[in-house]
Amino acid sequence: MGDPALRSGTAGAPRLAVAGVTKTFGRSTVLRDLDLDIAAGEVHALVGHNGSGKSTFVKVLAGYHRPDPGATGRTDGEVFDLGDAQSAASAGLRFVHQDLGLVESLDSVDNLFLDTPFPQGFAHRIDWRQARQVTGELLGSLGFDFDTSLPVRELSPTQRTALAVARAVRPGRAPTRVVVLDEPTAALPARDVERIFGVIRALQSQGLGVLYISHHLEEIFGLGGRVSVLRDGRRIVTAPAAELDEPTLIDLMVGDVAQPLRIAGAGDDLSSLEPVLEVQSLAARSIIELDFEVRPGEVVGIAGVDGSGRESVAMALYGGINRSGDVTVAGERLPAGRPDLAVEHGLGLVPADRSGDAVMDTMSVTANLGVARIRTRWHGLLLDHQGEDAEARHWTAKIAIRPPDPDVPIGLLSGGNQQKVVLARWLRTELKVLVLDEPTKGVDVSAVAAIWGLVLEAAAAGTAVVVCSSDTDELVACCHRVIVMRRGRVAAVAQGDTLQSSFVDAVALASTN
Repeated sequence: MGDPALRSGTAGAPRLAVAGVTKTFGRSTVLRDLDLDIAAGEVHALVGHNGSGKSTFVKVLAGYHRPDPGATGRTDGEVFDLGDAQSAASAGLRFVHQDLGLVESLDSVDNLFLDTPFPQGFAHRIDWRQARQVTGELLGSLGFDFDTSLPVRELSPTQRTALAVARAVRPGRAPTRVVVLDEPTAALPARDVERIFGVIRALQSQGLGVLYISHHLEEIFGLGGRVSVLRDGRRIVTAPAAELDEPTLIDLMVGDVAQPLRIAGAGDDLSSLEPVLEVQSLAARSIIELDFEVRPGEVVGIAGVDGSGRESVAMALYGGINRSGDVTVAGERLPAGRPDLAVEHGLGLVPADRSGDAVMDTMSVTANLGVARIRTRWHGLLLDHQGEDAEARHWTAKIAIRPPDPDVPIGLLSGGNQQKVVLARWLRTELKVLVLDEPTKGVDVSAVAAIWGLVLEAAAAGTAVVVCSSDTDELVACCHRVIVMRRGRVAAVAQGDTLQSSFVDAVALASTN
């Protein structure tokens, strides 16, 4: 794993050094004269709010985007063609993206050799014994030992991440110099993060450089090394993690953008209002039985560990999965399995899987904003493009999309900006109930504040809000009450002035799932 001859770089040269990286899309400049270097055996963290340019920079390194003229790239002092995928691979750059790119129906051995030839034996036949040995040794060097014959779908999230790293650094091609880890812990439970840190330390011990991208700031300090902060496409500062603290880092990232989350009137008594959402005897997947109601302007959280039923609530309400029981919006019963009728009756969903269930990557921000109410823009056989464009520009400005261009494909935006577009898709409709599933997963601190600001504004206007989330701090800060699920049923309800203290007890109970 890595060539020992390259462990210290060439004559002390950085493992990776890029300079003058600028990238424009039309009239928008996403990266501005960015310089960055990574030493042998160093973990270099890259942080910044959504839209700061992190994702674009990774795509430039990987060769998906070509930078504007004038940018240069070197690995161990050797020049490579920055913006060319083959050149990046030959230069020893390896990437593990948040979407790991594994084939779940195949086992670990097949996935490891997915894009490179298998070892061959007699008569050019695949040497399966050697393939299994290589796979086991690579995983072992990262501190993992599991059954590599299992389909990937049966592996834990941490095991899948380790497999993706092993595939990135496997031998048989140009020696690995730098591994780019883009949000490697986003889908992992907190208890497994340390195991991924072990993987990173194994990479360091082999003299590789690691570029680590994460919105979890506590991880940045846990890994040490240096930290570079991006803001609006510029590198604001590079400093040792030991010289920074979290408030300073947040200030460097977003300045005064991040505000404390707190719902206005969280202790208000809304019991005199008629419920707008009523749920009775709901059962779906891991939900055995669930009853609750939400009144206009009320924000109700659904909490619980994975497997408690929490993760199925949002899709069940929306009609995206099979369910039994009754879901009623403003007195109208929603048929099971009919998301179209849920939308007609004023229920909108921001799903947990944004890329799979909500975003049309290659289509514009305008198209993604308008998809929930496109029928209202048709006049006979003609679509009112002018009206749609005008409203898209209004919402692009209102939710502060970066870059502020409604014509740009949404797939080019950061995760936080995409999430704001998905949320605004519903806010521009005649919404009665807004259902959100993990609304701030994978987004940074500034986007969290912006997303919750929009949600609480909708609640203040009378929308009933349901938030299914594993982020307990946000639920305590932003909900009138929180329903805690355990084994498919309601385990406890925390609400009112004692929400914070009672919620701690409720979560402790639910964690015994």
